[in-house]
Amino acid sequence: MKRSFIAAMAALLLVGMLAAPAVARGGPPAGVVPGDDSITDIVIASASAGEEAEFTLLLDAVLYIAGTNPDSALVAGLFDSDQYTVFAPTDAAFGALVGALSADLDADILAAEGPFAAIDDLLGPGTIEAVVSYHVTDGRRASNSVVPRQNTRTISTLLDGATFSVDTQGGITASENSATIIDANISASNGVVHVIDTVLLP
Repeated sequence: MKRSFIAAMAALLLVGMLAAPAVARGGPPAGVVPGDDSITDIVIASASAGEEAEFTLLLDAVLYIAGTNPDSALVAGLFDSDQYTVFAPTDAAFGALVGALSADLDADILAAEGPFAAIDDLLGPGTIEAVVSYHVTDGRRASNSVVPRQNTRTISTLLDGATFSVDTQGGITASENSATIIDANISASNGVVHVIDTVLLP
């Protein structure tokens, strides 16, 4: 995948989704049929929603990955037709992560290139792609195949060898922290989105 293709696709989606319809949420898992919009369409529509935006920083992270790694299979899948389930951190979740690291981030890189470049500078190139990959798993997984009725369920992610567990209340235990599913079963044409309140750390 070429950098110019990613940039053009992102621009087309940004223009096309400014007036995107509201996304149906919740409902019985059996009714989670493929939606009309891709996962990236949903993220872009939310990022364009002004005060209602949930995923502006998730979109920024995906576009940052596309810019730094034009051949990213993760980005290709989110923009294209691969079936993925995304555990999508809100803007507040990403803001909390940046705030926790802010004292250690290079102020010049932060000002010039943004928080994701500064985090990659601090923790090593590819950190942001690894973190986002840790929020994605293969296939369409509605809440009934994520949240167990008893005990916990292990979720394998696109980050090689990395997993997290989900309990009966939608609580997530990751390698280094925890989160909660706060909105489930947002159906996309190429997968399902579950909204979480904390960025998971592999």
